[in-house]
Amino acid sequence: MSGNSRNSGSIRKSPAGRAGGGRATGNAPGPRSGDGDGSGSGDAGVRGGGAISRRRLLGSAGAAGATGLVLGAAGGATGYAATRPDEPTALTSVGSTEVMFHGKHQPGITTPLQARGHLVAFDLVPGAGRKEAIALMRRWSDTARRLMTGEPAGGAAEGATHDTGIALDAGPSSLTVTFGFGRTFFERTDLTDRRPPGLDPLPPFSSDRIDARRSEGDLWVQIGADDALVAFHALRAVQKDAAPAARVRWQMNGFNRAPGATARPMTARNLMGQIDGTGNPKPTESDFDRRVFVPGGTDAKYDWLAGGSYAVVRRIRMLLDDWEKLPVQRQEQVIGRRKKDGAPLSGGTETTPMNLDKAGPDGKLLIPDNAHARISSPEKNSGAAMLRRPFSYHDGISSDGVPDAGLLFICWQADPLRGFVPVQRKLDRGDALSPFIRHEASGLFAVPGGAADGEYVGQRLLES
Repeated sequence: MSGNSRNSGSIRKSPAGRAGGGRATGNAPGPRSGDGDGSGSGDAGVRGGGAISRRRLLGSAGAAGATGLVLGAAGGATGYAATRPDEPTALTSVGSTEVMFHGKHQPGITTPLQARGHLVAFDLVPGAGRKEAIALMRRWSDTARRLMTGEPAGGAAEGATHDTGIALDAGPSSLTVTFGFGRTFFERTDLTDRRPPGLDPLPPFSSDRIDARRSEGDLWVQIGADDALVAFHALRAVQKDAAPAARVRWQMNGFNRAPGATARPMTARNLMGQIDGTGNPKPTESDFDRRVFVPGGTDAKYDWLAGGSYAVVRRIRMLLDDWEKLPVQRQEQVIGRRKKDGAPLSGGTETTPMNLDKAGPDGKLLIPDNAHARISSPEKNSGAAMLRRPFSYHDGISSDGVPDAGLLFICWQADPLRGFVPVQRKLDRGDALSPFIRHEASGLFAVPGGAADGEYVGQRLLES
């Protein structure tokens, strides 16, 4: 990964812009692992260039495609620089940042957390098979590539739809579009012999309250961007391109803190107010790729997945009314970390390793036996680790009068049976956080490696 500016997750931005202050990869109130800094960022290949106006960037498809970046207003946090009425205004750093579509891995895995996200699953329509899936993945890949550079949708791919114009005033805004295949996809396309063992169904957990209508699916798409209209524009393009081969099974919408909203880059907070993501593995760690990405060369049948990953998706509702009744000290004991700065209760700063054996003057463990951070730590799970990259969500007030809000938990790993499953089993047996959360939807998807220039995502599977 390191040193390769063409890897997915690589970012191009203006020299005046900042690479996403406040965008740190977080985790959900589900499994934690590792003890990194929560950055979760991949390679950040920066390319400079002269100032390019909105009019020049977006007035034609060629402008954005040729450059892929613009010079942001200095600092990027004060809006637009003062200009004469006849002067076009440059994009800020938020709008100008571009993530690469082509690369060894798909974008949206190691990309820093984005401010807005959409998760959507599709089922192939009755009668659709591999031929229709190939045409669909060609359309989706072409649309994703174009939109991620700031170009309008509606390329030359068969069945491509006309651009809606929703994002005409914006730049790429760190847009990423990531594609995955569910277990049933392989049956619909007569490729069951190519379905990897990692897609075996997740085991049931006692705390699950899973709604099957909002779970699984033949195909899964993750969309992220630092601008809400850019993200929605991509969502509409993906949904329109799906016809006539596939239809939406479920959709979920999420958000994170916007880049630049904090005085310094920091790990994100979840809706419980906890700093969330401290324990994520870091791309700088020697075993990061082994934990997160599927290696090649183990079995020729599954080489299409080399450089890819498995995504576990869980809609985790937070029972916020109950949680917010707890005093801060009790909340910290449930999590095992200080609310103010994310430091472990055993002492130190946010990134200080937890001392699970340290006791207080009364002889009691400073990090309680059932604390979430203790139970889900790699030390208590034979080193099991995953990269968590969630979005918060809020879907209004439910029928019982309480907030329908929580985490769209997304975790990435080379093998879910060695990543998510053992950690969740441990949490299921006695996590102090369990009374305050509810797992309401679930999905498991195989996410192919990135597409090379001239390829579409999944081509090595579908044309095998």
